[in-house]
Formats: sequence, structure tokens, C-alpha cells
Amino acid sequence: MSTTNENMNLRRPDGTQRVVITGMGAVSPAGVGVDALWDAVMGKQCCIAPIERFDTSEYEVHNAGEVRDFDATEHGLSKKEARRFERFVQYAMVAADEAMAQAGLNMDEVDSTRVAIAFGTGIGGIDELQKGFETLSDKGPKRVSPLFVPTMIGNIAAGNLAIRYGIHGACINVVTACATGAHNIGEAVHAIRHGYADAALVGGSEESVSPICIAGFTNLGALSKTEDPTQASLPFDVRRKGFVAGEGAGALVIESLEHALKRGATPLAEITGYGSTGDAYHMTAPDPEGAGIVRSMRQALEEGGFTPADIGHVNAHGTGTPANDKTESIALYALCDDDELAAKIPVTSIKGTTGHTLGAAGAVEAIVCALSVARDCVPPTAGFAEADPECAVNVVVEPLENTPQKVALSNSLGFGGHNATLAFSPYE
Repeated sequence: MSTTNENMNLRRPDGTQRVVITGMGAVSPAGVGVDALWDAVMGKQCCIAPIERFDTSEYEVHNAGEVRDFDATEHGLSKKEARRFERFVQYAMVAADEAMAQAGLNMDEVDSTRVAIAFGTGIGGIDELQKGFETLSDKGPKRVSPLFVPTMIGNIAAGNLAIRYGIHGACINVVTACATGAHNIGEAVHAIRHGYADAALVGGSEESVSPICIAGFTNLGALSKTEDPTQASLPFDVRRKGFVAGEGAGALVIESLEHALKRGATPLAEITGYGSTGDAYHMTAPDPEGAGIVRSMRQALEEGGFTPADIGHVNAHGTGTPANDKTESIALYALCDDDELAAKIPVTSIKGTTGHTLGAAGAVEAIVCALSVARDCVPPTAGFAEADPECAVNVVVEPLENTPQKVALSNSLGFGGHNATLAFSPYE
């Protein structure tokens, strides 16, 4: 192949940079590491169980996707860091350590001012927030920790990651509720695509299994009150009654293909498209016609030069709430404008395995979706057993192996009407 052709293949037809994934890391209810997450999802494991972190005897909801037996000092953090940092920061650091190690990205060997961070959280340090209010109420203002604010604020995960690795490029924290992880990835993709950065550490983290969160989501009517943990999170199932709160973090290292190959990194998959839209409809409910989701998916496909006929599968937001799953199903049919095609596209949700990890969900699901296209397979949906006529999509119930795909979509939706779609393709 000539040098000219090699240079052409480094870029998209419009001349912008191709963006690839070179590292991934995860902390989830399945445990620490991408392998633990992947094995649980592919094995249809349910990692949801009775809440252990606090007494739920007065609560109507008793199950969650907790990160159990997590000791940050066993995964690379010092005792001081584990004592000082909130759980969402600890999860972010452990996941990012794994991603950075796999990518082999060393700031001493690259221009650190050309490496960005886009790492968010939907809720932030909710435990520290609750503890601070209790201290203020019980002991007065002078007893509130001087580190209360910098420990609790949501951007501190991104800030501490920059300090940890010596990353000097843009350092941002996009917050869009449950679409946070996907939006952080997508915004960094566009920054790299258009030359504002060469690489980025991206993702999302959440510590949502806390007394105030479970109480608030329960009273909103969003959570499943089913007592059997294995039947609590049922994406697209006619029996679904709400989502199950989960927690954890997903981290990815993404780079321009040119930057990755120049330093000898191995691309794992390519991010070929990104869509971002708003419903402008309701504070918590999705637009029942799914117009915003349709536009988000269409944007992601068109950016990669794909059509709905090219979709290998959709990793749906699929929370298990009646409104979400129905709306996503309607949106897929509207996107395809062909009922026969829409009914054939495999659809999966990992929330039957992990629960809904809120601000981390888009990043955790991006990892699963990227691995799916890289490994020519489609993961199953744990918990799904009884189809809902109002969700007439092709829900995957067993792993689909030997399934090469041109492109797969990963959807994320957030309170406030935030929609994000990432398109993943095998690296070629």
C-alpha cells in the first residue's frame, strides 16, 4: 500500500480524524475489571442483590446493583486516597487505571497538552453531601469538613484523574443525568475528530446506591419494588416495573487513529458516529413519540456513513421502566421506517445484569458495545422472558456468536430529555 493510501486511511472521507479505542476499564456490580463485566453480561448473570450498604427496613425498595466488597487500596489507590476520595472518584480511578494500562498511554511519551479528559457523573459525591448536611444540622457550621465542597463536586473525578496521570489538555465534566457517560465520550470524539486533541480519557462514574437516592427515586415511582433480585430489572419485558439503581464506572482511552498508530498502540474498535439531541418535552418522561431518540440515532449513523440497514445491533438504554422501553422501541421503528427491518435488528440491554448505573451507564455500555463489534457477537438481555406487544423489538435472549457487524449503536437517555447515541464499528 502506498504512503498516500496509508495517509488517506488514517482519516475519514471528509478529511477529519478517525477515532479509535485503545484502552478500556470498568468497575461494576459484576466486580472490578472489563473481563468481569463482559463475562457477567455474556453469561446472563444477574448482579443485583439486597442492599448491604445501609439498612433498608423502612424502604419500599431493597435491591440494587452495588459494587460489593470494594477496597480501593487493593486496586492501586493509597490509603490516603481511599480515605479522602468519594466512592465515585475511587471507581473512576480504578477503571481509568485499567484503561490507561491497556492503552499504554504515558504522558512522558506524548504531548500531554494534546490529551484531554471528559469524565462525568450524574449525581457526584452524594454520600458526602448527605453526611455534610447531617453534620451541619447536628453539630453546627464549624464542624463541616473544610474538604466538603472539593470532595463532593462532580467535576472532581475529572480533576483528580488529570492530576493522577499528568494530563494537561481540556478537562471537563459533562453532566446529563443518565446520558452523562455517553455524552462525555461523544464530546471528546468530536474534539479529536476535528483536531482539538490527539487523545482523551473519557467515561462516567456513579455512587448512586445511597439512602437519599434510593428514597428519592422510590418516591418518584422510578424504581422496581420487586423483592426477588433476579426479577427486579427486566428490560423490555411485559412484567417490568421500574429500574434498579446500580453503581460503578466505565473508562475508555480514545485517540485519533493517526496518534494511536504512531505510538504503536493497538486499536480495539472504532467510534464511527455520535448523536446528541434534546426532547424539550418533560423533566423526567421521554417524548412518547421518541423523536429525539430517532434524531440522535440518525445523527450517529450518518456521521459514520451508515443507514439503518447496516445496524448489527442496538445496545439500548433499556432501563426496565414502562415508558423508556416502549419509547425506545417506537424510536427504532421510526428510524428504520420499515417494520420488517426494525423487527429483525437485535436489541439488548445490560441493565438486567448491572442495574442502571446512571451517570456511568453510557460508558459501561460503550465498553460492552465496542467489545461486541470487535468480537463479532451480540450480548443477551438478562431477565427478559415475556415479550411486551408494545415493545415489538428483537430482544436478544441468548448470546449471538459469529455475528460480524458493520456498526452497532449504544443509546443513553437522561432526565431532562437528554439523548446520546454512540456508533461503534470493528477496527479495520
